[in-house]
Amino acid sequence: MKFKSIAPLGATLFLVLAAPAMAQDDAGSPDWTGPYVGGSLGYNWLPNNKANDLEQVYFDTNGDGQYGDIVQTPSGGNAFAPGFCDGKGTSATTCSSMDREGKAAWSAMAGYDMQMGSIVVGGVIEGGQSYGTNYVTGFSTTPASYTLGRRLDWEAAARLRAGFALNRTLIYATGGLAYGKFKNSFQTTNALNSFTENNKSEGDWGYTVGGGIDHKISDNFSIGVLYRYTRFNPNDYTVTVTQGSAPATNPFVNPATTSGQTVISRSNEQYTTQSVRVTAAFRF
Repeated sequence: MKFKSIAPLGATLFLVLAAPAMAQDDAGSPDWTGPYVGGSLGYNWLPNNKANDLEQVYFDTNGDGQYGDIVQTPSGGNAFAPGFCDGKGTSATTCSSMDREGKAAWSAMAGYDMQMGSIVVGGVIEGGQSYGTNYVTGFSTTPASYTLGRRLDWEAAARLRAGFALNRTLIYATGGLAYGKFKNSFQTTNALNSFTENNKSEGDWGYTVGGGIDHKISDNFSIGVLYRYTRFNPNDYTVTVTQGSAPATNPFVNPATTSGQTVISRSNEQYTTQSVRVTAAFRF
């Protein structure tokens, strides 16, 4: 992990570790009303789900924009009869399941809360990085592997939250809009055809929901734990396969079964993450 990615994590962790030293004697029930700024640091992972387990590489061979076509061999067979895996291809015939990895996550945030009796409502905006890449690989009869990767580069969210204050502790639920910026990648062991990537970088709107606990250790400082589930549906990335040095009867470009090229995509557009983070906030 690069230093520029570590620095925000270290800053947030410092705030959390320094919190006891910043605490002040404060008797009575605190008021949660007011603005705050802070950050979060934690762990982000891509969960197991059926959509990932069943994901395949999809093909548009006739140029109609509809995916799910069969890439045919010159004899009329399925060129991808060996099948697919929800992971990263490590050779022309093997796959390592790597699409549910977990890594560090951090964000900076700013928000405002309003307390009405024991009820606290508010809003928060945040932005940061939640690392994680998922892959899908297809295997052809040649043999060769074709791997598409999708990585969430950074994300932002605007969330509402509502909770119940128990003196110095706030228990809340949260949810709202999320925006993610993705970087896509393609790898293949096929050295004959030519491959052109389209929309290597793409953005997508999604949603995030979760809940957490905040605890005031002074009038102006709180720490907490936050869980978030976030889902995006990025689907703009494709790979166009043309002839290259392959023969004219190559399954990707054969004029008898294709439009002269084949476009590769993914069957599953979902990208979901879960995260658990420690939060720290300075309250004005």
